[in-house]
Amino acid sequence: MTNQDHKGGEKHSTDTKKRLADEKTAREKKQAEQRAASAGVKPTPTQEENDLAASGEHLTEHEPDGSPPDPNVTQPPTEPPPTEGEGGAGTTSREAKPAAHNQRGDYSTRAAAPAKHE
Repeated sequence: MTNQDHKGGEKHSTDTKKRLADEKTAREKKQAEQRAASAGVKPTPTQEENDLAASGEHLTEHEPDGSPPDPNVTQPPTEPPPTEGEGGAGTTSREAKPAAHNQRGDYSTRAAAPAKHE
């Protein structure tokens, strides 16, 4: 092995050690961020909720676990919608309205005849 090959090996070793140290630092930083983000979060359901459920209680509401809200879940409105007589124009009625005729153009359905059994 020549002297030049030996120096190339040292450079490769030094570069590898530097890269591994940088990766370790980045990994430790990421792990610290993840620990900080989950520090205020508790399990859902909590142990108390599990104990109540085991004793026959039905829980519809859970304690907040400290996690950010799920963007895929729509939150129910905080105020009920106005009922008839409240709020004047623009209020909605809770009564069913008759269906408008010819909503589907000239589409018609067939009446199914019951099968005859002998």
